[in-house]
Order: sequence, then C-alpha cells, then structure tokens
Amino acid sequence: MCGNNMSTPLPVAMPTARKATPAVIFLHGLGDTGHGWAEAFAGIRSSHIKYICPHMPVMPVTLNMKMAMPSWFDTIGLSPDSQEDESGVKQATENVKALMDQEVKNGIPSNRIILGGFSQGGGPISSINREVSILQCLGDSGPLVPLMFGSLTVEKLKTLVNPDKVTFKIYEGMMHSSCQ
Repeated sequence: MCGNNMSTPLPVAMPTARKATPAVIFLHGLGDTGHGWAEAFAGIRSSHIKYICPHMPVMPVTLNMKMAMPSWFDTIGLSPDSQEDESGVKQATENVKALMDQEVKNGIPSNRIILGGFSQGGGPISSINREVSILQCLGDSGPLVPLMFGSLTVEKLKTLVNPDKVTFKIYEGMMHSSCQ
C-alpha cells in the first residue's frame, strides 16, 4: 500500500486457522504502525476472520512541526476551520479501497468486510453504501479530539448513509485511547 507516492511496508495480515470468510481491515492512528493493532487483535481473533492492519506511509505532518511520521494524510490543524489535506485524504481512501478490492478478489464478499480505524485511521472512508452500519466511539475526556468533533462527524455521516445505521458511543472518562 502506498500513498502520496511514498512506498509503505506491506500490511500485517494475520493468518487464519480456517478459510477466511470475513475480513477486518483496521487503520492505525497518526505516528503508529499496523503492528500495534495486529497485537491487539491477536488476543481476540477468531479462527476464520482475516485481520489486516496496514501501515501508513511516512510523510511530513504540518501539525507536528512538519516532522516525518506515519500518516494517512497531512494533518494541518485540530480546529473545525483548519484546512484539510483533501488530496491526501482522497489518496488514503483509494489505498483503503484497493485493500478492500483485494479481499473481494480473494473471495471475501464485500458485505463481509469490516473497515475500522483509530484516530486519524478513522478518516479514509471508501465509497459508502447508504445501508452500511457505522459505529463511531469516542472518549469524552480526550483533549486531542473533543467531543464536539465526534458529534459533528456523526451528523455528517448521517447525511451520507441511512441515519438509522449510524451509532455514536461515548465513553465517559476515557482519553484518546482504546480499551477492551
């Protein structure tokens, strides 16, 4: 997988004990790699589910003083009126779509593929079936992604898919992290 013309290591694909019938593609957050999430899924995986944890390409990130780090796209700022890296988001989305298309070619029906992501990894969304179910979760105590951003995102998602298919779960007292 590559983005912004930079090469990226192949995704971490966890082998299955039986023929894979569904797949989970999970996109890590800014500065991370697919290995951390692959380790997290190792403890809960099922013998017939294929888990794929791709790596972001390394690129300069404006928000972090242009330091080069794994990033799906450039993050310019964290305020609602910050400029967006539209071309970078589109490229990341195409990369994710290519991963999904490859799994369909591998014999997994598209309705058996789950796409998930943490933090910036939740940004690249492929073309959406209006009837797809979307679950968005957010801790209410994280200073990095304020609850208001989660609420705005849910409202936008409800314009893209059937609003009854969008669920927003808020974790009280949780920071910008994950938990079981």
